[in-house]
Amino acid sequence: MTINADTLLDRLHLKGQITKWRILAIVFAVLTFIVSFETYLPNSPMADAFIARINIDGIVMDDQHIYDLISDVKKNKKIKAVIVSIDTPGGSAVAGEEIFLRLRDLAKVKPVVAVMRSISASAGYMLALGADHIIAREGTITGSIGVIIQTAEVTELAEKLGIKPVVIKSSPLKGSPSPFEKTTPESQQVIQKLIDDFYLRFVQIVAERRGLPKEKVVTLADGRVYSGKGAFDNKLIDAIGGEQEAMKWLIEQKHIDKGLQIKEVKPSKDDNLISQITQSVTGNFFQSSSLTLDGMLAIWHPQLH
Repeated sequence: MTINADTLLDRLHLKGQITKWRILAIVFAVLTFIVSFETYLPNSPMADAFIARINIDGIVMDDQHIYDLISDVKKNKKIKAVIVSIDTPGGSAVAGEEIFLRLRDLAKVKPVVAVMRSISASAGYMLALGADHIIAREGTITGSIGVIIQTAEVTELAEKLGIKPVVIKSSPLKGSPSPFEKTTPESQQVIQKLIDDFYLRFVQIVAERRGLPKEKVVTLADGRVYSGKGAFDNKLIDAIGGEQEAMKWLIEQKHIDKGLQIKEVKPSKDDNLISQITQSVTGNFFQSSSLTLDGMLAIWHPQLH
């Protein structure tokens, strides 16, 4: 079939128009996707105002990612309040104090509520004290206000196995306590002083944040755990409940808009391939090992006899 010049030009023009509209449709679809996705990102300028939920689960460790997250939440103007959801038996004494201090700093600009879940003991209770308001369920395990350093002494076992540890150090107290040496009264005294210093710091934080006399806190801070109800009766927490009660408090006491949604915010982590492989190979081992918790611990675990 023969096509004249006018028909050919007309078809070329139509083809160009179709191509143009296809490109515009693709661009529109991409822009729509970006806008829709951006509105769900906490730091997006397109996102609506919301209440941030920070989850603190598992063993509390010295983690720069969680510190940075708290700083980011403080600077994010879209976040109007913060709920710290806690489920931890405690962990590093330093990490507990660090998170406590950072939550107090955050609370200077935004209301912060701590919601204890199954357990929030030791360092978990300490960091909860960084909030303006603490809520727990009646069955929540909390308290365990105290500090511990655990070690083992295996000199007699080593002797039975024919092993003689050789320890060379600059002074008698260097590296004490050590599993390869008998614990001396002097080393016990030094370690006890270390524990006492941080224990008094823990007691001071509880007394200041809960408005309790120091003498009263000392009677409560004998290492025992409390149920949520027991903690409430002893004024260690403010209310019984959960996230719903936290929202009610924010609305009634801090005048937060009741229409705001709660969105979980997470620490940004290094997701490169090497990091992922390392984590998959070593993560489970170190998470279950005390190697990540050197030093003083503010942690609760039931003693099995």
